[in-house]
Amino acid sequence: MLASSQRLIAIALPVFLGWALSFSVLAELQDLTEEELSGISGAGLGIVLEDFKFSHGTDAPDANGNQARIFKIGGIKSTDGRDVEIVVNHLYISGSGSQYGQSLSPVNLGRLVNPYSIDVVDGNDIGVPNKAVLEFAAPSLIDPTLGFDCMSASATAGSGPCASRPATESYIGERPDVGMQMNIAVGNDRSANINIHAQSAVIDGSYLRLWGDNDRRQMVGQFKLNFYTPELSVNACSQDGSSCGSRITMTDFALELAIGNQLQPVFFDVDGGGNFVVEVAAIDRPSPGSIGADGLRGSSNAATWDFYNDYYSNPEYRSNLRIGNFSVGDRDFGSARVQGMLIQHLKIKTKDLAK
Repeated sequence: MLASSQRLIAIALPVFLGWALSFSVLAELQDLTEEELSGISGAGLGIVLEDFKFSHGTDAPDANGNQARIFKIGGIKSTDGRDVEIVVNHLYISGSGSQYGQSLSPVNLGRLVNPYSIDVVDGNDIGVPNKAVLEFAAPSLIDPTLGFDCMSASATAGSGPCASRPATESYIGERPDVGMQMNIAVGNDRSANINIHAQSAVIDGSYLRLWGDNDRRQMVGQFKLNFYTPELSVNACSQDGSSCGSRITMTDFALELAIGNQLQPVFFDVDGGGNFVVEVAAIDRPSPGSIGADGLRGSSNAATWDFYNDYYSNPEYRSNLRIGNFSVGDRDFGSARVQGMLIQHLKIKTKDLAK
């Protein structure tokens, strides 16, 4: 595994920045009183990686016969008892124009004015009453008049809500090419290599929020994934790479996935058999109140009407998928769209197929 030309920049608590600007570098740190501490609000940790490039080797030995360092997932059994091994032969993060990982170059991840962040936020500010919420977030979306179109690799300022900028002739930008080559072995049978690549990818506006639920005594959360790329492609090749099947290409690919919200958080659990459970439970009904026959607020209980109106009309609760063009090899199948999908109940549970 190698990572080159990277700088980690942390944006620490505002009080530290204020202290650093107010005193010389030779000043002593001093204790704060309880009154002073009570007036401090943390701004979390911001992370920016500049001139970042990442790649790891393949499963093939080098010229001296030494086995390369690779990423493997083991401990899995097939239904007939054979060992299953998932091998990630190649994983890369690069600047634009990487030619499916063959020509790697640096890229920036995040901006100083809009970094990746780790923070503890006040749940009252995000619709999770009286909770401290741990948040992992990508750069946030901004005013479209100041940001960049999330899809176009040649977007200019003022064209959309994404803060991450595309690459230009003079600037490497904050939109990486990402991809991996994966192989699955079942016993002595090894499949072809599966290759997945995304060009000039953007995840602005994505986040994972976690907190504890007192009633169910479980970890719960919200997950929002925005993923935009001018091209997402998948193909399979022989293990030695000498021949490949037709490439599946999705151009202008946009995924806006929302799992869990203020009214229906996602629950994480492990059952008695050691299986992992992810559940979006059915929504809790509001206090009793009728909805008028005409469906209007004026003839309904106001609190009940507002509850359902917010649930069904809030775009933050809904998921969208848009594909500008779907093609297999040289055959085009046109565009596709899934708009406004609302997850009202979802339960995913892993199961050991060997039992």
